[in-house]
Amino acid sequence: MNFFRKYIFPPLYGLIIYFTVRLLHDTEIRIPFWERTWQQNSIELVMSMLVGYVGVYIFERLFKYYDRHRTSQFSYWNIVRELAIMVGANLVLMNIVFTPWVIFINGKLYMDDLADICTIPALYAVVYYGIARARKYMVAYVDNRILLEKVTNDQLQTELKFLKSQYHPHFLFNALNTIYFQMDEDVAGAKQSIEKFSELLRYQLYDQQQKVTVINEMEYLQTFIDLQKMRTSEKLKLTVDLDKKLNGQLVYPLLFLPLVENAFKFIGGDYQLKIQAGVDAGQIVFTVANSTPDFEPTGSKNGGIGIENLKRRLDLLYPGKHSFVAQKAGNLFTAELKIQYE
Repeated sequence: MNFFRKYIFPPLYGLIIYFTVRLLHDTEIRIPFWERTWQQNSIELVMSMLVGYVGVYIFERLFKYYDRHRTSQFSYWNIVRELAIMVGANLVLMNIVFTPWVIFINGKLYMDDLADICTIPALYAVVYYGIARARKYMVAYVDNRILLEKVTNDQLQTELKFLKSQYHPHFLFNALNTIYFQMDEDVAGAKQSIEKFSELLRYQLYDQQQKVTVINEMEYLQTFIDLQKMRTSEKLKLTVDLDKKLNGQLVYPLLFLPLVENAFKFIGGDYQLKIQAGVDAGQIVFTVANSTPDFEPTGSKNGGIGIENLKRRLDLLYPGKHSFVAQKAGNLFTAELKIQYE
């Protein structure tokens, strides 16, 4: 293959250009190729093969130069620039060799001869460039896309880690605040809170799976609810309804907790709180509804940092595969999260 490319293809390339020019030109002037003198034809054939060698050599040298000085993996500007240089070099070569020959044969240079010398070789140079560089640029384009996707994925992972780092201090502050006030009034309750709190931390710190089974999430939520009940008013009317079909479905962790935490944070009025989780048409449907006080607590309008982080995490983890609706009707605030599970 290398022998053909190095020794056979260049003269063939020159002859293809020559016969194309002859075909167009001879058709126009109505003088068949074979009626010209054999000496003239022989000289032009030899010149064309030599020009093919020189032209292909120049092209290959230009390709190596492009590869050494490429500033980026793939750029449309690089293609235009390289092609312009290559066509320009080809035009210079053709005019240096064939223009003097045409003047020598005809006594002067006609415009149709100049057009043939410039146009046909330029078109073949474009075709040659496309064939020779297509694979390299396709590989470069694919590599560039892979690199872009990797950078984007790295950025998303960094953002997810940042959101989780924001969430954990938020949760820790609330839990420690609960235990702090219990220690003065209910030491036994504080001990229970610490035990529940350690279970929550164990789940967060030691479960390193990217996805977890939803039953693990529900158990984690139940522990969190038990911890919150210790600090909540005795007026709390809590209903938890977890569908038994929730078992081995895989979900990303810590997506349901912000809704429950938000409900405990802003509950008021008659202290009604209802938590439901079930399966419907390939989706996990998680709903939290809580009564609110007559006045609007500070931060209740948007749910605070926990809900904002949840929305962003859902956009990153379940793009186009989730829905989240939060609305207030009278003194009842309802949040519903639906996610497609595996």
